[in-house]
Amino acid sequence: MFFMAEFELFESEGTILALPFGLEGGTEAPTFEEAAAMAADWLRGEVEHWLMAGACPPSPTLGNEPLRGGSVCLIGVSSSLEAIDTMTASEAAQALGVSRPRISQMIKSGRLEGFTKGHATFVTVASVRARLAAHPRAGRPRRQPEPLRA
Repeated sequence: MFFMAEFELFESEGTILALPFGLEGGTEAPTFEEAAAMAADWLRGEVEHWLMAGACPPSPTLGNEPLRGGSVCLIGVSSSLEAIDTMTASEAAQALGVSRPRISQMIKSGRLEGFTKGHATFVTVASVRARLAAHPRAGRPRRQPEPLRA
């Protein structure tokens, strides 16, 4: 899927903000170049969320005028489900030390990011790493987690 969006890049309190027109969110960086690169990464993440959810992306709004005295920058990204760094639900269960059904519950509740393709369930490696870094409350996981392989 290819998607493009216009962002306004402007300086605020010593940092460069990149806010998209017509979408919630945005990003920031120390320079305009880094802010544009971060905006592309942010937009790719949004596209990946839409793909995983099977959602239709909103229609892009083009031809916007700056609202905050900045510059308007058009950013386009391409992504697919195959481009997302994933692992199987079974691999995620091993890494987190939980059961396979628990992985499905965690995806449904939003604690992990994942999607189903055919009969297989996939979980993003980033969401598993974030979950491991968050050190879930005592009592979970019940089994000893296995280290993630790169």
